[in-house]
Amino acid sequence: MSLTTDLSQTAAPATGKTSRKRSSANHGGNKPPRPRRRTRQRRERIFQWLFLVPAVVYMALFFGYPVVKNIVMSFQEYTTATFFTGEAPWVGVANYATVLTSSLFSTSLLNTVLFTLGSIVGQFVIGLALAIFFQRKFPLNGILRSLLLLPWLLPLIVSSAVWRWILDKDSGALNRFLGDLGIIDTGVPWLTSTSLALIAVIGVNIWIGIPFNLTILYGGLQEIPDELYEAGSLDGATGWKAFRHITWPMLRPVVSVVLVLGVVYTLKVLDIILGLTNGGPANSTQTIATQSYDLSFHEFKFGEGAALGNVLVIISLVFAVLYLRASRRAVDE
Repeated sequence: MSLTTDLSQTAAPATGKTSRKRSSANHGGNKPPRPRRRTRQRRERIFQWLFLVPAVVYMALFFGYPVVKNIVMSFQEYTTATFFTGEAPWVGVANYATVLTSSLFSTSLLNTVLFTLGSIVGQFVIGLALAIFFQRKFPLNGILRSLLLLPWLLPLIVSSAVWRWILDKDSGALNRFLGDLGIIDTGVPWLTSTSLALIAVIGVNIWIGIPFNLTILYGGLQEIPDELYEAGSLDGATGWKAFRHITWPMLRPVVSVVLVLGVVYTLKVLDIILGLTNGGPANSTQTIATQSYDLSFHEFKFGEGAALGNVLVIISLVFAVLYLRASRRAVDE
């Protein structure tokens, strides 16, 4: 008994020393980072910021400053005299009241809605149909898809000039083609008729926007796994059923991007309308974008033009927010 007791009492201090050594070793392992490591981390952060600075400066100069300047200008009486005197009296919301209560604003707003809605529907439907068509493998598939990108690659002013010749009443290629087929006897005033000009402009904008929709939607279709269609075919989901229950749900995020970008782009279309009709005849193709341009660079009422431009920006933001919320809610459900 005494020998056992002596051994336990002798082992206890040794165990305590060992535990203290381990604890001291553990505490010694959690040493603060060395100065070299801190210096290296600091350098990495500096280099990261240096890479970001050019992009931040570019965004601030070419995007931030124009937006802020346009907002400030919309609350001022900014005319050609301001460029010489530097004086732009503050008028508050007078510019907004003037443009929103003008007789032309209601016409421009209606034309903007019709132009945007018609263009987006036409571009999306045709683009989606072509994207589904090009999913099939056939000879010259890639070449044909490349050729369909040409309308998107051409400068808008060039496209509008070509289409102005095609749609000309007297010597236009379209009227000659329809006349040779015996469909019409006299030239159709595509760009000079108040009832046809907007339709013609929408048609040209659809032609220009199809490649964008085709490219994005085709990429989205390529990301859908083939296994889903194989599994769906076993349950009888083929053709329209496969599109409704497989293709469309999987393509919905891409559709949201295409529609939002398409609407924002179409709302601010200016080159095509100016090149084809210049807002005429009798303001039948006048939109908010062209009216803002006329106020700023034809009538030199820069304050009112800036105010109308801000109205267009607000309309774009409201649509984008509402549509994205609706899309997210539909996905969650």
